[in-house]
Amino acid sequence: MPLLPLHGHAALRRRFDDAIRRDALPGSLLLHGPLGVGKQRLALWLGQRLLCTGPEPRPCGSCQHCRYALAGTHPDLHWYFPRPRLKDGDASPAKIEDDFREAIGERVKTGAYPPPAPEEGIFVSTIRAIVHSAALAPALAERKVYLLGEAERMVLRDGAEEAAGAFLKLLEEPPARATIVLTSSEPGALIPTIRSRVVAIRVPPMGAADVEAVLAEPAMREAVAAAGAPGSITEQVRLAAGAPGALLGGAEWGEALARARRMLDAASSRDHREQMRTALLQGSNRARGAFSTALDALTTLLHERARSAAERGSGRAASGAARALACVEVAKEQATGNVNPQLITSELLRQLESHLA
Repeated sequence: MPLLPLHGHAALRRRFDDAIRRDALPGSLLLHGPLGVGKQRLALWLGQRLLCTGPEPRPCGSCQHCRYALAGTHPDLHWYFPRPRLKDGDASPAKIEDDFREAIGERVKTGAYPPPAPEEGIFVSTIRAIVHSAALAPALAERKVYLLGEAERMVLRDGAEEAAGAFLKLLEEPPARATIVLTSSEPGALIPTIRSRVVAIRVPPMGAADVEAVLAEPAMREAVAAAGAPGSITEQVRLAAGAPGALLGGAEWGEALARARRMLDAASSRDHREQMRTALLQGSNRARGAFSTALDALTTLLHERARSAAERGSGRAASGAARALACVEVAKEQATGNVNPQLITSELLRQLESHLA
């Protein structure tokens, strides 16, 4: 079974297509945006577009390169993402490639998959395998494409300086026939030496019609139901708030919604001690992933509040919710940098208190 069809992100696809035609696509890219907006699927489309040799418009979907890319088996489209650590802590590149070949096969079976477990990561042995592979000539196409999904989960600890240095060199000067694409919902968690070597492009939330199209895919319907999301597509579109993949998070998304509701309650209470307690609960920089997801959930709740206020004819409440949404967007941008989530939350709650009065 091939990958799920790509829905949405038409403007970005046109932008990438234009850059490829002008031979102006950067060698190293970072696609960043909210959890669940389809960054990895968009990156896979970009890889397919780069490898396609069929008729226009490209990717054609029917040439050999497109067929292999859609099946997850193209030897020159390398897809990496967080995985359990292999028993052999210093596994060879061949073992790493075997592990990912199997993992990609599992993902492609349905095309819809939950977020990786917290203990999974992109470990040093995988980084070494990427560097080793990039030094080789393409196997089938005229170029190679490397996709690192959830790149903030790269684990480059002390003792791995050689691998880290080689990877940074690869990002800074990719081979002439290679393109490297990182994706992340937490770009601020990437080390500065990585962020400085890539061209960052924001992937925005999807429109409601595109979200509905994703959720209508049979495999996605099954996966979302298994994750415990509401049965109605209308309700799912509302909860997704432009990020259908977030619904696959199950307990993670439910926890994020609970944290977001507590933020709203604290802001509305005008109790500054409760606001401080809520801010402290957001944790430190190490909890940045859960914090970013909570901000996405907060956006969903504020959209609901704005819509409900508009339906009641309460222009003031709808306007306040809209201003609150703008504040959350600023907080999201701050969260991508090296700012403590507790400080961001404290300031955000103060702003929400004034807008949601």
